[in-house]
Amino acid sequence: MTEKDTNKKMGLLHRFSLITLVAIYVLILVGGIVRSTGSGMGCPDWPKCMGRWIPPTEESQLPANYKEYYSGKRAEKNLKFAGYLRAFGFDESADRILNDESILIESDFNKYKTWVEYINRLTGVVIGFCILITCFFSLRLFKESKTIAILGVLSLVLTVFQAWFGSIVVSTNLVPWTITIHMFLAILMVAFLVYLYFVSGKRVNINLADNSRTKLKAILVACMVIGVVQIFLGTQVREAIDLIAAQMGTANRHNWIGELGMEFIVHRTFSWLVLILHGLLLFYMMKKNVISKLVYALLGVVFLSIFTGIVMAYFGIPASVQPVHLLLGTLIFGLEFLLFLQFSVKRGH
Repeated sequence: MTEKDTNKKMGLLHRFSLITLVAIYVLILVGGIVRSTGSGMGCPDWPKCMGRWIPPTEESQLPANYKEYYSGKRAEKNLKFAGYLRAFGFDESADRILNDESILIESDFNKYKTWVEYINRLTGVVIGFCILITCFFSLRLFKESKTIAILGVLSLVLTVFQAWFGSIVVSTNLVPWTITIHMFLAILMVAFLVYLYFVSGKRVNINLADNSRTKLKAILVACMVIGVVQIFLGTQVREAIDLIAAQMGTANRHNWIGELGMEFIVHRTFSWLVLILHGLLLFYMMKKNVISKLVYALLGVVFLSIFTGIVMAYFGIPASVQPVHLLLGTLIFGLEFLLFLQFSVKRGH
């Protein structure tokens, strides 16, 4: 195969992995909207919604016993899932799911929440096709790079697993730890696609001594680790807010922050560490004269993330800001990882 053919295949993968990456970020945003509006159980079954491929718009279109029916279906799925958990030694989690009667309580039909969740699922279907095409383009490069081909296949496998696990999130009625795992699987998908996007692009030679390169990568690793921890802490705050919202109601949204405990204080404190580390990154890159537009984009997203956090803390956690805050946090990780790859991975062309 000629170099021209290889470059053409790389170019196709490069462009389509970027399209897929953007689509995943759109899904993360839509998923955030689903959670901030409390629409996660708008479709109590999976993959259909209210037993239909196109959901109803009125409760009269549903059978009289729809709550009992979908509750029973979820109970069956939860029993199977509990069996999987026991097989891996998570007996306590299995017992908690099976013994928590609130998991099977079916919500009243709300057409707005149903359609918000339905749009979320449609977005997931689009991404599934995008991942499938990305995998195809990756496999075409098997002879040139087995790593690219393997990552393409892993991305597809992870997407299928993510879709299945999404059904578990629904069947367990949004048990907090399942939502957290669902979120981190999405971040892992971002990492796979950022890598495919990077290795299939054109080489950018960065003139930097090995010891300076090592220090810079260390700073970036620290930024990524703290960023992932910060996302995890954010999920804990989100879980606490869900409980408070259930107790106080949405009319008292402005009082939610005051009811939060240590998880909010730690999350807020970590934002300073995120800011300091990225300030150090900017200082070191300017010192070594390797500053780039990507770094400025990263810093801009960091400031926006902190700003949206401040807005939520002091303005009653606006539902419109919550999904944006989540999106920015995951976007920070993607930009950090791309920057890390620029200083560590050798590319073929």
